[in-house]
Amino acid sequence: MKILFITLLFYCLSATTAVASEEAVSHLDMTSSTLGFIALIVFIIGYALVIAEEFIHLRKSKPVLLAAGIIWILVAVLAKSKEHGTEIVEQALNHNLLEYSALLLFLLTAMIYVNAMTERNVFEALRTWLIKRGYSYKKLFWITGFLAFFISPVADNLTTALLMGAVVLAVGADKPKFVSLAFINIVVAANAGGAFSPFGDITTLMVWQSGHVDFFGFFALFIPALINFLLPAAIMSFAVPNETPKASDEEVLLKKGAISICLLFLCTIATAVIFEQFLHLPPFLGMMTGLSYLFFFSYYVKLSEKKLADSTTEFNIFNKVAKAEWDTLLFFFGVIFCVGGLGTIGYLADVSHLLYDGFGATNANIVAGILSAIVDNIPVMFAILTMNPEMDVFQWLLVTMTAGVGGSLLSVGSAAGVALMGQSKGMYSFFSHMKWSWAIALGYAASIYAHFLING
Repeated sequence: MKILFITLLFYCLSATTAVASEEAVSHLDMTSSTLGFIALIVFIIGYALVIAEEFIHLRKSKPVLLAAGIIWILVAVLAKSKEHGTEIVEQALNHNLLEYSALLLFLLTAMIYVNAMTERNVFEALRTWLIKRGYSYKKLFWITGFLAFFISPVADNLTTALLMGAVVLAVGADKPKFVSLAFINIVVAANAGGAFSPFGDITTLMVWQSGHVDFFGFFALFIPALINFLLPAAIMSFAVPNETPKASDEEVLLKKGAISICLLFLCTIATAVIFEQFLHLPPFLGMMTGLSYLFFFSYYVKLSEKKLADSTTEFNIFNKVAKAEWDTLLFFFGVIFCVGGLGTIGYLADVSHLLYDGFGATNANIVAGILSAIVDNIPVMFAILTMNPEMDVFQWLLVTMTAGVGGSLLSVGSAAGVALMGQSKGMYSFFSHMKWSWAIALGYAASIYAHFLING
């Protein structure tokens, strides 16, 4: 019964679609039907395969894409027995497609910029610079943590975690204890840093695009997010080995245009903010406009490099498009349409009533954060936005923060944690992270208290 309740909550929390919806999409109210229950089972099986990705090595997009197709077949069959069912299905599909398209175009632009900066050695140069400093393990623990906290609001928590993880492995490969503690710290810091910026995490991006919180409103979460990172970091720092690794003389040079691309990315972010704040246009349109800056600059870089080197080494921006995280982007499609289908059947309305009418907004939002450690924060936030409960800005900020930082409680609760488990060569695992979950939980509770104290 407990498992069924969690899975019920789980699909709803995945109710990915209504990122920017002002009004709820109508549903068929067929939750008690056999086909409706089969649709729920299909989603649970599909998402179980997503959770098991680390062990079965099946890309997460594959099961949810298949599940989405099956669920909408069942929705279409159910719609035939409902008055105006066809219109409801058509409305839901258009709504889901609109929301996914906005998210896809925004994220695609960000991914292309990050790939371009990676190719120009921006992140590698930062990594080697840190290694050459000859810092102690304790200093590296704090430096990588703070860098993760302040880079993730501009990049994203996954890219930030992988970059800082590479630094930690380069200097501490022979110190498994240091690697484990530093990786936990990076996961917590990257997730916390992403919580106070619209660009730091998919969840904050969704809340911003939904119009529930404006761009500058997220910065009210800076102090609570900082506390969320600092408290467990301070506790764990006592266990970090007090030694100094051997400095490296490795050097990586920035390629032509690297700094310019970083500046163009900042200009692109500014364009998206201007589009949303002053022109009242969707942020994705500003990001796509900013992508044109990179396209024109890449043309200049390509012409410049042709004069200096063989054409095979030219900078091709469309290679960066090809290297975008397509598995992640297609996964979002599958989740959005899976839960969009379940929402159309009517499950989402029931869970919204159970959570927000039964528990109250504050309790429901805190529970959502804890649940995001099990389910992943992206489907959790999608679901809440789809349910669209009546909440003020304070509560929307609360759930933005809890969904963002709640994933730090377990290593599998965020993309950053899952990625670092794969990168760590066994030195950072689910159980090594869980050993410090109590300290992370203290930071989680302290950040909520700080939010009430500062923003309440």
